[in-house]
Amino acid sequence: MQNSKNSTIPKVFRAAVLKYGDRVAIRKKAYGLWHDISWNEYFKQTQRIASALISMGLEKSDCVSIIGDNCPEWVVINMSVQCAGGIVAGIYATNAWQQVEYVVSHSDSRFLFVENEEQLDKWLMFRENTPGLTKVIVWDTEGLRHFKDPAVLTYAELIEIGKAVTLSHPGMVEARIKKIKPEDVSMLIYTSGTTGPPKGVMLTQANLIWMGGAITSNNPMYDTDEVLSFLPLCHVFEQLFSVMGHIAVGYTVNFIETLDTVTDNMIEISPTVGHGVPRIWEKYYSAIIIKMSDATWFKRLVFNAALKIGQKRASLKMNFKKVPFSLEVLYFFAYLVVFRKLKERLGFDRMRVAYSGAAPISPDVLCFFQAIGVNLVEGYGQTEGSGVTTLSRIGNVKFGAVGQPLDGVKIKIADDGEILVNSPGVFKGYFKNPEETDATIKDGWLHSGDVGEIDSHGYLTITDRKKDIIVTAGGKNITPQFIENKLKASPYINDAVVIGDRRKFLSSLILIDEDNVVKYAQDHKVQFSTYKDLTRSEGILKLIKHEVDQVNQTLARVEQIKRFTIFPKKLYEEDGEVTPTMKVKRKYVNEAFSDLIEAMYR
Repeated sequence: MQNSKNSTIPKVFRAAVLKYGDRVAIRKKAYGLWHDISWNEYFKQTQRIASALISMGLEKSDCVSIIGDNCPEWVVINMSVQCAGGIVAGIYATNAWQQVEYVVSHSDSRFLFVENEEQLDKWLMFRENTPGLTKVIVWDTEGLRHFKDPAVLTYAELIEIGKAVTLSHPGMVEARIKKIKPEDVSMLIYTSGTTGPPKGVMLTQANLIWMGGAITSNNPMYDTDEVLSFLPLCHVFEQLFSVMGHIAVGYTVNFIETLDTVTDNMIEISPTVGHGVPRIWEKYYSAIIIKMSDATWFKRLVFNAALKIGQKRASLKMNFKKVPFSLEVLYFFAYLVVFRKLKERLGFDRMRVAYSGAAPISPDVLCFFQAIGVNLVEGYGQTEGSGVTTLSRIGNVKFGAVGQPLDGVKIKIADDGEILVNSPGVFKGYFKNPEETDATIKDGWLHSGDVGEIDSHGYLTITDRKKDIIVTAGGKNITPQFIENKLKASPYINDAVVIGDRRKFLSSLILIDEDNVVKYAQDHKVQFSTYKDLTRSEGILKLIKHEVDQVNQTLARVEQIKRFTIFPKKLYEEDGEVTPTMKVKRKYVNEAFSDLIEAMYR
């Protein structure tokens, strides 16, 4: 049904409910136990909330904002708004109240769903500025037992209203569903705002249904699959797996307890399909490398020998070269003795395929996971293209490339190297921003803002963001992303910002991986009292210099980092320094740390 031109999200959802009934749709861990929610229960809750919202005045194409961490309530509310013909605007749970106000005001939201007391407090800061809000609904009322406000309802109270409306007007939701058209806007996804105020990306019913079908068919997913939901649900990448792919195929979505328990929940669930931003995979990678450095000499010897075999095999496969039979035999034993147990301990033992998206990943990290038998592949896309444009297929991963276009997607390279995209996933436009819409969509082609190349087999390689390309004082064009990815492959470097536009040489601001660097400092008796002390200590500067020198050996002379400075503080999303997907805001960093940058060029 997801490929039907006349289909909508509520229709696809209803078809999944009819097909799977009492099978488990969603699982959530609370108080140490996993709780199952069937497709029928998911549908019943959705019907009640949709009925309540319609009875309280939600009209077709009205907007509803949701703020909170991943949980069953988030996706139930989302689906309820879809069934009521509304538009969902998700808000990052980490956003400051001013950012929450921006989304609620800009989207003209009629209702605001908040997770808990912390999120409700944000609304209280700007309630006077949003008179258009009809109600605020809280789903976790801990600490709010004695709180009373005529503008606030609890989730339980909303369900009770929905129960009564469903009994008195049983056909209300169905009548609304019939009015929903494929071209209607389904979601507003606000961009991270790395270059200015966040823009509301309008994704239609048709956009998201097509993407739900594409993400689950280009690398096939099945109703027996299990995924773990932990990336923010207001990001399109998580929506693909927790909502769109879910209703398209009917697999089970498991929600984590908290962000602190992701690794534990991963081991408990052992998902069959994995997905995460590069920082997640880099964390796993650096944790394995650091742990092995503490192992006995014999374990280190065995692991390193196995890893060399795995990397050699992965490198051949990712460059489409034949793997000798002798190497396959050696890898079989390496997998049996080392990698099989390692995957079990990580919770990756059932993982058929894993995706890295939302930002570029270091090729070294990608190769490492391929070497240990985790089929980690990279996808490329952006919110404006409904999430994914190209994807590596299982068994056809090319080293350094982000895969081939999804079925139904066309890509071409403009004269200036920009990647242009034409597909059923191209968004409708930016909400209330026709100028930016016209600048981004021209003749049906999405201008991605990324620069890349397509090889003779249709594999796309991303060079950099168009606006980030550095032109040195000597006139050389440098792509900083390529160098930054190499630096980020170090277990001691969390992120890097390469500087050098109109300069005589390249330099870099480096964000250390606090956990691994602190452990190194303890192991090597490097004394420090504060984070700033740590970043300024001689031992740590030598450590990072060694890591930078290692990367420089793999680069052309003009690309080498001549000087670096470690950020003297941690970077926080709340301070506007990184995006919710942990990408450093280059423009902000260039301005906020200009004194550190200038010091490197004196």
